[in-house]
Amino acid sequence: MKRSRDTAASELFAALYPRLAGWCRRLVDDDETAHEVASEAFTRLWARWTSVDEPRGFLYVTAANLVRDHWRKLERERRAVRRATSEAAVRPPTEQADPTVRLLVQSLPERLRVPILLHYYADMPIREVSVLTGRKEGTVKADLHAARELLRVHLRRSLDHTP
Repeated sequence: MKRSRDTAASELFAALYPRLAGWCRRLVDDDETAHEVASEAFTRLWARWTSVDEPRGFLYVTAANLVRDHWRKLERERRAVRRATSEAAVRPPTEQADPTVRLLVQSLPERLRVPILLHYYADMPIREVSVLTGRKEGTVKADLHAARELLRVHLRRSLDHTP
């Protein structure tokens, strides 16, 4: 029993880790962090191995949450650096709006961000996103539409304010 469980876990790791790590790499823009996130997602899957029905979905949702935590940590660090820098400067620099899609996706509310990450970044079909998030397909489609509209507005606003 233990041997077959270990074999199944090893096969799952071999099949899914490279793609999961690559997906994380596109989100965090750093190889080391991407591998840490992907490894942590597998560690959490292994801890719940017997209770997880859909390992692939569990991995991607867990990785999306870990990426979100990483983005939050980076933002806290950026704010701390800005605060320290502006306190030392005579005149604080004006902040430029950053139109990068990754930062815009990061700013979305979680109910819109997770479907965007799963559908567009992990290439999961709407049906699978629906199952993983526990939402109806129509709700996922509406959330994806709402997220695209928010991203479009934010991107347009960011580009309009660029010198």
